[in-house]
Amino acid sequence: MESPENQDIQEMQMLDQNLHNLLLQKQAFQMELSETQSAAKEIEKSGDVFKLIGDLLIKKDSDSVKTELADKEKILDLRIKSIEKQEDEISKQLEELRKRFSK
Repeated sequence: MESPENQDIQEMQMLDQNLHNLLLQKQAFQMELSETQSAAKEIEKSGDVFKLIGDLLIKKDSDSVKTELADKEKILDLRIKSIEKQEDEISKQLEELRKRFSK
């Protein structure tokens, strides 16, 4: 049977790994959000809008593309906020475990 201290160490390692994975996901979503915002800005500058669908480049109505990008931006923002909440929770759990070790 493992000691409570070993269990705490394993839990800290697991939480650290989870936090690391969340940070990687958040970074990927932030990059995608940045690209989406850049694309939305470019639509404002350009007249014709084309969308890559599979191997084809299709001309699209700029208003519909703007709507798609705005929706995508909202979804990415929600995902980032969700990850940030998870990060906060894991950070709190890690802090509690660290406090136990410092006693």
